[in-house]
Amino acid sequence: MSEAVEKVESMEFLPVFPLPLVLLPGEMLPLHIFEPRYRQMLQDIETERNLFGVSLFEAGEGFVERPEIGSIGCVAEVREVQKMDDGRSNILTFGVIRYRIVDFVDRGTPYLTAAVEFFEDSNEDENVVAAVSAKVFELFERVAKAAFDLSGNRGKFPEIQRSNPEHLSFVVAAAFNLENQVKYELLEMNDTLPRLERLKIILEAAVDRMEDSAAIHKAAQTNGHSKKQIDL
Repeated sequence: MSEAVEKVESMEFLPVFPLPLVLLPGEMLPLHIFEPRYRQMLQDIETERNLFGVSLFEAGEGFVERPEIGSIGCVAEVREVQKMDDGRSNILTFGVIRYRIVDFVDRGTPYLTAAVEFFEDSNEDENVVAAVSAKVFELFERVAKAAFDLSGNRGKFPEIQRSNPEHLSFVVAAAFNLENQVKYELLEMNDTLPRLERLKIILEAAVDRMEDSAAIHKAAQTNGHSKKQIDL
């Protein structure tokens, strides 16, 4: 049993916070809690496991202000809380595990509560997944290095830790400012390989462009000449 599964073991219901964003497992998400119903939710989960669900919901999707039954979300674990005198809070959350909404239940709370099914990726051919994972990691390192060079090499280049393919796929996805629809499509995949292959395409499209930009930036800083010819 994984650590993520252990955290939600035997949970029957999950408070759900609809937001116009997608949270991924392993992703950090800061939130400002100001509505009374979500202040109550934060207070209620403090006595249990400090877990609630983040589900994508964008205004104008329908008359009922709640995510669709069958939609996918991610459990958020509250890691830090900064309470204010007026009752508002700034919190830092961490994506734990995905869930599918089975149904909504009325538990007498002002916020939504759902019966959910938790899930992780299915088992796949380890050799095939490992090969694609290694390529994605290599491309991701190149993109990260180019981004670091574009920032002016401030500080020290962070060491990127290798991780299991499923975790890596979410770490890479979280690092990009992807549109909600793309991010949601990655979230709902229950196999690691197609997610890695989708990310490989995204990285391949970005890496050369970013490395060229980093080379031009470096040349400009040193009054030198980039190897890249620029057509004006």
